[in-house]
Amino acid sequence: MKPLILLTTLLLLLTACTSLPKGIEPVTGFDQARFLGTWYELARLDHRFERGLSQVTAEYSLNDDGSIRVLNRGYNEAEGEWQEAEGRAVFAGDSDVGHLKVSFFGPFYSAYVVFDLDREDYSRAYITGHNRDYLWLLSRTPNISDQARDQFKARVEAEGFELEELIMVDQSRND
Repeated sequence: MKPLILLTTLLLLLTACTSLPKGIEPVTGFDQARFLGTWYELARLDHRFERGLSQVTAEYSLNDDGSIRVLNRGYNEAEGEWQEAEGRAVFAGDSDVGHLKVSFFGPFYSAYVVFDLDREDYSRAYITGHNRDYLWLLSRTPNISDQARDQFKARVEAEGFELEELIMVDQSRND
């Protein structure tokens, strides 16, 4: 009986990490092909796996099996070196909904929720995880206007994100 309870608990924890944060809706009409390519991380909430990184980019490309290859790269100033993390993303449901799950560690997936997207030319995206502890502002260019940055902050604050730990990512080497 104990193994069954342990397995059930583990499965519940794994699926909870791929769910949507309460009140956050992923974009619909999502076009995977237009989303692929290089994105610059302009803002993020602080978390241990990107701590101390600047010049962060995310590159998305198609794997042979139809999943999305995720390559995150950032410069660690303290260590004087570039760091990379490679993962795999798949859609959590329909492929035209911006709700994916991404894994950097084998069978363990976490939610990747695109909840705002410039639909005209896919030039900027707002991303969260399974809860409001994760937040990213991605752009196709290493800089955006002050107005676009202010719109991002206003939108995510209205969505209940805590912005005290928001990091504006240094992209000066990518200008």
